[in-house]
Amino acid sequence: MLVLVAPGQGAQTPGFLTPWLDLPGVSGRLAEWSAVSGLDLVHYGTEADAETIRDTAVAQPLLVAAGLVSAYALFDDPRAEIPARVGAVAGHSVGELTAAALSGVLSDEDAVALVRKRGLAMAEAAAVTETGMSAVLGGDPEQVLAHLEKLGLTPANINGAGQIVAAGTAEQLAALSAEKPEKARVMPLKVAGAFHTRHMAPAVAKLESAVKDLTVSDPRVPYLSNKDGRAVASGPDAVERLVNQVSNPVRWDLCMETFQELGVTALLEVSPAGTLTGLAKRALPGVKTLALKSPADLDAARELIAEHAAPARSAAE
Repeated sequence: MLVLVAPGQGAQTPGFLTPWLDLPGVSGRLAEWSAVSGLDLVHYGTEADAETIRDTAVAQPLLVAAGLVSAYALFDDPRAEIPARVGAVAGHSVGELTAAALSGVLSDEDAVALVRKRGLAMAEAAAVTETGMSAVLGGDPEQVLAHLEKLGLTPANINGAGQIVAAGTAEQLAALSAEKPEKARVMPLKVAGAFHTRHMAPAVAKLESAVKDLTVSDPRVPYLSNKDGRAVASGPDAVERLVNQVSNPVRWDLCMETFQELGVTALLEVSPAGTLTGLAKRALPGVKTLALKSPADLDAARELIAEHAAPARSAAE
């Protein structure tokens, strides 16, 4: 069984969209998505510097666009083959919008338009107080969680494989760097706010309004939620979870537990890949992984699909 996964914020790097523009149809697709999002995705994905694309309102649409472009490049007929051949989809944080489009819950256009509104709302919420996030690597998980609680920090991402992401104010994060949990390292992340915490509550209200008129469908591919790692059967339920997700913790550890329960044999991370495959290599021994970082990885990715995805069905079937 093959799963497709989509990374979250912080995975973007300057120029990461550039090689994808050489593929047929990609420029036109990005132009369409730029129009619906009000953001020049080609410019920001090819020419903008690291600080510019760190902006939440820019980074999030870029990530969803790159994830969709790279996923669709894997298949001759993505809309037919993804539901028929992929065992499940999941995304980390904003990657859930990518997964929602891949699963058919939202159209590509609605996913890109919504993620732009999400990014703007979260950036506005982040501007109220100086906040951020830091990865805590290693240490005993229970001790790490107790230490974060002591400092007033929120475990915003519980990623498994020995990684918990703490979120809170700049002062709280400084205290964490000065007083690390036993046997743990602390690494500040390139994000602009304390995402998936109470600091994002204002963004939830804006997203609730933004999704009211969306056309929503039930998933055509099992869609795993960051809330609890479980597959979501209903489109409206999936969208409700997407809205509330911005102020709730990301439980990627539970998503990976569900991968194990499903009997997943291969995990393919769409562009800009690397983070989730790294976690999977440590938490899912025996599962083959591939990070689709650029078109240079497409041949290897297609070989993985041929080996682990459900067989392609003929038109007669």
